[in-house]
Amino acid sequence: MSPQVVVALQDESQEYHRSQAANAREAAARAGLTIEVVFAENNAVLQIHQVFKHVHAPEGQRPLAIVVHSVTGEGLARVARGAVAARIGWFILNRRVDYLDGLRGQHPDLPVGCVTPDQEEIGRIHARQALKLTPGGGLLLYVQGAPDTSAAQDRLRATRESLGEVSFRWKVVNGDWTERSGESAVAAWLKLTTAERPALVVAQSDAMAVGVRRALVRHDGSWSGVPVLGCDGHVDGGQRLVAAGELAATIVMPPTAGAAVEFVARWLSDRQPPPPRVVLPPSSYPPEAQLRVRTAGRPG
Repeated sequence: MSPQVVVALQDESQEYHRSQAANAREAAARAGLTIEVVFAENNAVLQIHQVFKHVHAPEGQRPLAIVVHSVTGEGLARVARGAVAARIGWFILNRRVDYLDGLRGQHPDLPVGCVTPDQEEIGRIHARQALKLTPGGGLLLYVQGAPDTSAAQDRLRATRESLGEVSFRWKVVNGDWTERSGESAVAAWLKLTTAERPALVVAQSDAMAVGVRRALVRHDGSWSGVPVLGCDGHVDGGQRLVAAGELAATIVMPPTAGAAVEFVARWLSDRQPPPPRVVLPPSSYPPEAQLRVRTAGRPG
């Protein structure tokens, strides 16, 4: 049987995307929909091929909708247009893209929309965590995810606006959400003569935070006490790392794939267009009221 919903995610090695897959499968099971989940190994070209396979399938074998957490920041605009032209609905996850309004206007009878965490609130939470944990300020080492994505841009902008440039001096390096990229980006920065011990590290994903901390401790074992903030906050990931003292705090980012699948199921029932954009709230872990000035980690 052809899947009614295809969910295309970035990378199975990343905990957040595994939780996205589980969330989508649970929603499909509740709705009685068949589902296929594919991972792109963080490779944009592979993801395009994976999605186009379904867009170009024979008419009777196409899915009702494709749900995509794109590797690229532009959100696969050309692929999206091809999908709706083939009478396939389209949901983009965790991205701010310009093409959705046009698709919805041209194809009001298809389920087209966006489900995303509140990326700017993630940035604001990081700022509040930083002020709670490091009220004296200092050098803030900020590790951004893929810089061409709206998620990375919105989080960085919101953190900068909330903190300003008074208490903290900023150093921004770029990764691609993965542990390896966080470690490599910080290791490269540490080779510069201008590098110094940061007062705080903010990483846009828990995976990058782990890699960053490894690079810092390898550079100087006494730096294991530098507080490191992450984001994703899975029970078996970021929350476990906070409990172990590896991270000072994280942000629980709600899965979005299941909500998109539910909108497809609702559309199948009533044929009403979904909302154009659904924003889900993130939360601090531990709760912000429980954060105290402290260090993270054990001597390295």
